[in-house]
Amino acid sequence: MNYDIEKNIHYLQLLSKSFPNVATASSEIINLSAIMNLPKGTEHFLADIHGEHEAFLHVLKNASGRISQKVDQIFGEYMPHQAKKDLCTLIYYPEQKLELVKAEFSQHQSSDVQLSEWYRMTLYQLVEVFRVISSKYTRSKIRKNLPEEYSYILEELLQERTEDDNKAAYVNNIIDTIISTDSADDFITALANVIQRLAIDQLHLLGDIYDRGPGAHIIMDKLMNYHSWDIQWGNHDILWMGACAGNDACICNVIRLSLRYANLMTLEDGYGINLMPLATFAMETYGNDPCEAFKPRLNSENKDRFDEKTLRLMAMMHKAISVLQFKAEAQLIKRNPVWKMDDRCMFSRVDFNDGTCDIDGKRYKMLDMNFPTVNPANPDVFTKEEELLMAKLHHSFRVSEKLQRHIRTILSHGCMYAIYNDNLLFHASVPLNEDGTLKEVEIMPGVFASGHVLMHRIGMLVRSAFANDTPQEEKDYARDYFLYLWCGKDSCLFDKSKMATFERYFLAEKETHEEKKGYFFQLRGNEATAEKMANTILDAFGVKGENRHIINGHVPVHVKKGESPIKANGKIMVIDGGFSEPYHKETGIAGYTLVYHSREFELVQHEPFTNIEDAVREGRDIKSKTQIVATTGRRLLVADTDRGRELKKQVDDLRMLLYAYRHGFIKEVK
Repeated sequence: MNYDIEKNIHYLQLLSKSFPNVATASSEIINLSAIMNLPKGTEHFLADIHGEHEAFLHVLKNASGRISQKVDQIFGEYMPHQAKKDLCTLIYYPEQKLELVKAEFSQHQSSDVQLSEWYRMTLYQLVEVFRVISSKYTRSKIRKNLPEEYSYILEELLQERTEDDNKAAYVNNIIDTIISTDSADDFITALANVIQRLAIDQLHLLGDIYDRGPGAHIIMDKLMNYHSWDIQWGNHDILWMGACAGNDACICNVIRLSLRYANLMTLEDGYGINLMPLATFAMETYGNDPCEAFKPRLNSENKDRFDEKTLRLMAMMHKAISVLQFKAEAQLIKRNPVWKMDDRCMFSRVDFNDGTCDIDGKRYKMLDMNFPTVNPANPDVFTKEEELLMAKLHHSFRVSEKLQRHIRTILSHGCMYAIYNDNLLFHASVPLNEDGTLKEVEIMPGVFASGHVLMHRIGMLVRSAFANDTPQEEKDYARDYFLYLWCGKDSCLFDKSKMATFERYFLAEKETHEEKKGYFFQLRGNEATAEKMANTILDAFGVKGENRHIINGHVPVHVKKGESPIKANGKIMVIDGGFSEPYHKETGIAGYTLVYHSREFELVQHEPFTNIEDAVREGRDIKSKTQIVATTGRRLLVADTDRGRELKKQVDDLRMLLYAYRHGFIKEVK
């Protein structure tokens, strides 16, 4: 092969610092070539978790049912069904399960002997599961995932087997010593965590970690230390990102949604947001208002948690923050005429004399006209009391260290879209024209873009709101733009005619509540147009390959009505199955996981998760149905992936370095 060594000499000299001679370069070529012939790692795709931390964490622990499948494959009919369930529960929740096991054995006279035998048997079983789960990884990668305190022992157990007569006593002695030194509990916990970790090679989150459920902050705590994940921002994530950046309209929306679902845990317990000023203001302003439209929506988890007095306070706070929201939104809309959202300045559309609201040229009777803080002559201006309240809420979001840290993590792990292994990932949509062509969207005055350029520029604009070196004018606009991303007509994260929040609160007519979906959603739902539309988008984003797909979420799939998550003849996979409980009645299920391993795509359909206590005590797992939705035709190797293409380029560069060494362009260092 002919190499242009002189053109690449500076790069090769840098490369030679890491590989100073023929031996080290050759060794790395052998290593990388071997890695490329391993099976492709398993990718898991989840969307729209919406704060349901227990269900989310359980899905991670059981790898969407993959660990249970592996246990069944390994032990088959040789292990009773209940024993396999118990082993899986131990892998998912080792600390809690160990406490139950020890409590059961303590009731027997020979408990120490029985417990030692249980430890011995269980350790052998866990080591076998560990071997199978880790079989597609290099020893180097496995070593990086092992807990430091047990890495040497785990490596030995991984490599040596009792079937080898020369090693049987050695392996048995390791197990016996673990038990005799009272290290079994810690070792089992460490081993279970390694199995969980290796079962998922890459986690893809297609947006909406936040809102509705109680534990978005707990999910973020987990992700802060998770080994390999990425996120494509969702509209609810963007809302919290805007609040974190200091967008007052986003702050109001975040608080309003939390009150709507009687979920203040993330705000107060998670991020320390002080809602006392809002509560005080609400009682003073709406103390005599029934606030009927603002009563919280309760679910099975929180319906018995609150007394009537607390629910009444929440309703008053809900109305107070909603009025602030509509004012704050109107202020941003008027400041940014490029958005063309004047029709969403809702208080300006209300006739305070006859109690009606103008929607698309038609007048509707308002259900509620008690607005003591709204001046009909200038309805979008805060009162002095509201201005003071807004300043306090703004300060609380800006100084929440944990919120700032979590949002920075979301920024560093994601953007508006991503392409992984010929799959295009985004949360909601790509703005389109009626004929399915890409729509040019005005991001800022005079700046238009479509497709991947649009998403890229939006991603950069979002980041500029958090960058210290952003010019102030640009930073101010970027901070405002979070509201457009949340509810703007041509937003990639919304793509509807309007967000009818005001209408749902104050107008009875259902026709005013309609939020007409954009052309991406309309064309996706029509099999005659869906595949052509999908190919147009994939081509525009430069996604190649025979098995290319669009994977997204945002709109729940109504399974119980017969809707399929697989659209466009398999080109589009919609994996919002409704993790959040408010969606369960709509969808008929409790979430999807899409699993992409070396042979096929599997769509795992989950039923509702009860709770951790039931999962541990009764061995209850999330009941799941698995559907094969696409096959690759052959087993994919690392060489077939994005990572493989990177490794091949590295091998090519190392071969060029070998040539440079052997022909005297660069001197070896022995």
